Amino acid sequence: MGFFSFFSKEKKETLDKGLSKTKESVFGKIARAVAGKSKVDDEVLDNLEEVLITSDVGVETTLKIIERIEKRVAVDKYMNATELNRILRDEIAALLTENNTMDLDDFDAPIAKKPYVIMVVGVNGVGKTTTIGKLAYQFKKAGKSVYLGAADTFRAAAVEQLMIWGERVGVPVIKQKMGADPASVAFDTLSSAVANGADVVIIDTAGRLHNKVGLMNELTKIKNVMRKVVPDTPNEVLLVLDGSTGQNAFEQAKQFTLATEVTAMAVTKLDGTAKGGVVIGISDQFKIPVKYIGLGEGIEDLQLFRKKEFVESLFGDNA
Repeated sequence: MGFFSFFSKEKKETLDKGLSKTKESVFGKIARAVAGKSKVDDEVLDNLEEVLITSDVGVETTLKIIERIEKRVAVDKYMNATELNRILRDEIAALLTENNTMDLDDFDAPIAKKPYVIMVVGVNGVGKTTTIGKLAYQFKKAGKSVYLGAADTFRAAAVEQLMIWGERVGVPVIKQKMGADPASVAFDTLSSAVANGADVVIIDTAGRLHNKVGLMNELTKIKNVMRKVVPDTPNEVLLVLDGSTGQNAFEQAKQFTLATEVTAMAVTKLDGTAKGGVVIGISDQFKIPVKYIGLGEGIEDLQLFRKKEFVESLFGDNA
């Protein structure tokens, strides 16, 4: 069974296109790293290390990958660039498998209970509200009824943007006046969703990286208030990160994982950057599954992250 057994041609093309800048950048650098070399020696490995770090894979993850390749090279020292690409692909795929990444066949798969409550966190500008809108579209497309909660009450633009997405997708958005208590919005959203038998509830939260204690307290309050309506919620805390920011995404992941229990991540804006390696490093360093990737502005351009397809698009069919 091939990598794309449950993966449409259109999705594969979107993924290939979205990762093209990263692929061109990484493999252009690798080609230069092995140019004129008949074997993979220490110099090639040093150059490869630099390639991975400058592709925002991250230092710790890069060292882990290099160590794995060194063990492979020790067995067979004579490798050309194609063989090195293949080994690199194998080791990155293995790393993603070990780091609890999840392969889901469709957007219906994660829904384990009703209502399934997703609390979305992340700084302003990472594509958080857009990701919520695209998620709502995918869930509705899968036949689910969806409610959105505009709990980022500190920014009028956030509420307005969520309202626009609600109208576009055709799902209700629960909001209050500007400056209202975010927990109160979450309470109202979940109460309305339960009363109307909704399948999925997605709560937007404030995107400010204010001090960690303040962030922790606010997110904890939202959780506690929602649990008055439905115990054991949220079912998922989704951290949205902008892949084009590279190492800044690592720092944001660090801050939010310290402030709350993040259970899944979405990495957006991969189509406009050569920093797609950040997905590999974030998955490895935080041991939190990357669940979604954003590959463009279109409403269909949010995909479930599937490690085999990701690595295959990154390395190409012939690696």
